[in-house]
Amino acid sequence: MPLTDQIVTGDLLFFLAGLAALVLGAEALVRGASKLALSFGISPLVVGLTVVAFGTSAPEMAVSVGAALDGTADIAVGNVVGSNIFNVLFILGLSALIVPLVVDAQIIRQEVPIMIGASILLLPMLLDKRVGTTDAAILLVLLIAYTTFLVVQSRRQTQATVAEYAQAAGHRAAGWDRHWAVQLLLVAAGLSLLVLGSRWLVGAAVSFAKGFGVSELVIGLTIVAAGTSLPEVATSVLAALRGERDIAVGNAVGSCTFNILGCLGLAGLASPSGLPVAEAVLNFDVWVMVAVAVACLPVFATGREIARWEGALFLGYYLAYTAYVVLAAQHHDALPGFSAVMLSFVLPLTVITLVVVVVRGNAARRD
Repeated sequence: MPLTDQIVTGDLLFFLAGLAALVLGAEALVRGASKLALSFGISPLVVGLTVVAFGTSAPEMAVSVGAALDGTADIAVGNVVGSNIFNVLFILGLSALIVPLVVDAQIIRQEVPIMIGASILLLPMLLDKRVGTTDAAILLVLLIAYTTFLVVQSRRQTQATVAEYAQAAGHRAAGWDRHWAVQLLLVAAGLSLLVLGSRWLVGAAVSFAKGFGVSELVIGLTIVAAGTSLPEVATSVLAALRGERDIAVGNAVGSCTFNILGCLGLAGLASPSGLPVAEAVLNFDVWVMVAVAVACLPVFATGREIARWEGALFLGYYLAYTAYVVLAAQHHDALPGFSAVMLSFVLPLTVITLVVVVVRGNAARRD
């Protein structure tokens, strides 16, 4: 067997093994985290925003810090920006397409604005085309403050609210995993499988991509971003199917906040001279990330539900974004026509649709 065939076969085996580890890890993490919420009197939403979101973002952190140490800053920054775009458009889109997602009021009032704020905060930090040591330290301090605030807020909930959570998940309060020690073990095992599976899968995907001569930035924005976000995909989709919709939505939103504050913060500190940011990211991708974050507010606020058609819209936009990144990287002749169609037809139609939905939603609430 030729050497190239052996490499492809090995990459394929690692890809499949990584996918299996992701599925098993997501099952263990969702089961352990949802029951752990009841054991400690913490709402499933906060568990989704902290334990699950931060845990499933561990691959992004590992890749970004590793890339910073290896001197491949394009992968480090592209991974974070691409993962946030992927989290909202692909993960929430796919989850809503399978099961319409009810959005908790706390996410609309608090978590999405915090995600938007973290995204916008990044803009002035990137003006010098670098995430410096001071910038990274500020991001990490904000992450610690945000996490502390969430935990304190959850512990101040009234007993009636905690009892409501317990009643809603009463059928899950018993079983072989009812003890908190077993639940912690499930969470730890799930996170370990997610990190290991993501490492195998991303390694194989990057090997395939490099064979086609794709740049590090494009790899970071697409292959690596999607690959390191696969734990969030598996966790959110499985949580939605199991009825843990707070975890499904909270996981995606919380991961976006953690990616900016945690992943970029640690990667920036790991790099002695800071993380240089490519011109292409500043001119396009980071603005897409901010726009996607801002777009969550009107979509989430319309009936406090992500409907199937909204999920399909999110997925369509992610496919369009990926197509644009690939075409731009190759300087393809189809890029001007593709951009013209998106700007003159698709985007205006989407804005008009969202405005109509918001108006109708407000009218229905008044009635």
